[in-house]
Amino acid sequence: MKIRENKAHKLNIAYLGGGSRGWAWRLMADLALEESLSGMVRLYDLDFAAAQENEAIGNSLLQRTETKGKWRYQAVTSLKEALSGADFVIISILPGTFQEMASDVHTPEEYGIYQSVGDTVGPGGLMRALRTIPIYVDFAEKIRAYSPKAWVINYTNPMSLCTRTLYEVFPGIKAFGCCHEVFHTQDLLAAMLADIAGIKGLTRNDIKINVLGINHFTWINQATYQGTDLFPMYRAFVDKYYTEGFQLAGEANWQDDVFRCANRVKFDLFKKYGLIAAAGDRHLAEFMPAKMYLKDPATVEQWRFQLTPVRFRIKQKEDNDRFRSRVIAGEEQFPLTPSGEEGVRQIKALVGLDDLVTNINLPNQGQMEGVPAGAVIETNALLTGGQLRPVVAGAFPSDVQNLTIRHIYNQETILQAALKKDVNLAFRAFINDPLVQIDPQQAEALFMRMLENIKEYLPGWVN
Repeated sequence: MKIRENKAHKLNIAYLGGGSRGWAWRLMADLALEESLSGMVRLYDLDFAAAQENEAIGNSLLQRTETKGKWRYQAVTSLKEALSGADFVIISILPGTFQEMASDVHTPEEYGIYQSVGDTVGPGGLMRALRTIPIYVDFAEKIRAYSPKAWVINYTNPMSLCTRTLYEVFPGIKAFGCCHEVFHTQDLLAAMLADIAGIKGLTRNDIKINVLGINHFTWINQATYQGTDLFPMYRAFVDKYYTEGFQLAGEANWQDDVFRCANRVKFDLFKKYGLIAAAGDRHLAEFMPAKMYLKDPATVEQWRFQLTPVRFRIKQKEDNDRFRSRVIAGEEQFPLTPSGEEGVRQIKALVGLDDLVTNINLPNQGQMEGVPAGAVIETNALLTGGQLRPVVAGAFPSDVQNLTIRHIYNQETILQAALKKDVNLAFRAFINDPLVQIDPQQAEALFMRMLENIKEYLPGWVN
């Protein structure tokens, strides 16, 4: 990383989903700890009260002695007000409520279909996409109208389809999607070096990788440490921990934390395909045929990860709401600790302060072979001085290509179904998903039930 200057840049950031209890808080902490950036963050959210509460938290950070970045936060009531004059647009929203999410995740269980996340692929990912795409159509139109030159960073899932929608509506947009799943795999490789080679104290930044694939089904086909190929060592590492799994030191046990896993799915995919799967097991499992890792809860337990129930997310929100109330009341202090995310580093690179190579989600411009142009894929890219340059990633072996391309084409079908409000097209995508391995009549009944459960988000659809 090369720092060209050490001076503050005053920026305007529009945060869509500004009442966020997760990504927004991480961004606030990272901005406060970065001395080279300052400016204004406008918080837009359908829940205006939540945006106002984040405004209060963000502005309170100015009084903290450890705050280096001077940022003002303002809750606003319209996209126009948020976007006008923005240098950067950050999007992290929850499309719908927990009621719709419960339908996404749990209704398929009545038909024997289990999902560990339900926000990217599978029946849940499709339904979430159908109600998210119209929102992103509006975002793209508003960005084109009010901040066409802004950089747009998306954190919302389904990541690939959200980013793809932005480009479909506004081809000139400067948007990319960010996900931290690959970072965790780099952490795992650093832990492997400590375990197998006795090289301790490394961080993910010490591990150089080549990334290719799609979000949450991302793969590494090259990994090095100081020029040494890590694949032979990873093979030994997988053999050592294949049966019991492996977790990072200090990490909660997979049985106690629904977001954790023992990496057994990741290890099994390496044994099968020879590449390092670079996402968490909960996500990876959903891209594979149902009987492999998600046949039933007992199979999930065997692979040492968990299904994430919506009741957990409801409790998490309630806990976060109570925490926010305590912070605003002065009863508890907002933690100013680095999040480990790369949003602020990306902003620094794009305003010309750093050079950064990192994995992002971006339309294929030839950086990945064998994938249609324009399909949103996850590869490395160089961010530097107001430019974003995809890094050539190469191609998959044919067997991994076959697994991935099915999802790429299915995502395109989902996009077109949402844009055209075409129930039949959406159903064809539904039954083409590898998790939907049930009788066609059952599949149709499940699809129609789930579609009915989100109908208020689908105006104009004709059954």
